[in-house]
Amino acid sequence: MLSILQSLSKTVYASLAISIILFLGLFFGGNIAFDMLFWSWLFKYAHVISGVMWIGLLWYFNFVQIPNMAKIPDEQKPAIGKVIAPAALFWFRWAALATIVTGLIVATLNGYVYDALALGIISGGGKNTAIGIGMWIGIIMAYNVWFVIWPNQKRALGMVEVDPETKAKSAKTAMLFSRTNTLLSLPMLLCMVITQNLY
Repeated sequence: MLSILQSLSKTVYASLAISIILFLGLFFGGNIAFDMLFWSWLFKYAHVISGVMWIGLLWYFNFVQIPNMAKIPDEQKPAIGKVIAPAALFWFRWAALATIVTGLIVATLNGYVYDALALGIISGGGKNTAIGIGMWIGIIMAYNVWFVIWPNQKRALGMVEVDPETKAKSAKTAMLFSRTNTLLSLPMLLCMVITQNLY
């Protein structure tokens, strides 16, 4: 067991294996079919996993890394900027994309993608309005990740060479849009959860 926990890849594979065993044990004995309901469930599971990674990293940046950067001695800051931040940003942006793609697949499989994106106008509101608001907030947040935060972080972290003034401006822009996404995260999660429980 210790050898599994000392390797991230082995830990992830073991977690996946336990999940598959649980799935087979809990549901495969029943009347399960590989129909639209199954695929909807599978993509919803992937949507939740990628969403947890995305929002977890967003909150890591805003609750841990950004507030504590000023406390880190200057000689130690390159470790954050050259190693930790680039790795976190890799998972952050790809989790954002995966969350949006799997969410749109779930909405398509369940037949409400167009009505939700139209904010429930077609169906007269209710659940599709709520999920639609959440979807649009998520799309805006993912746009911010890929087209504002990531390009500015590349300059701020020195991955793209720029002058010191541009580097400082890019760091501020990345931080402000990251804070914007933090601001939008709770309303987005509210819209996603409310559709599962209150409609």
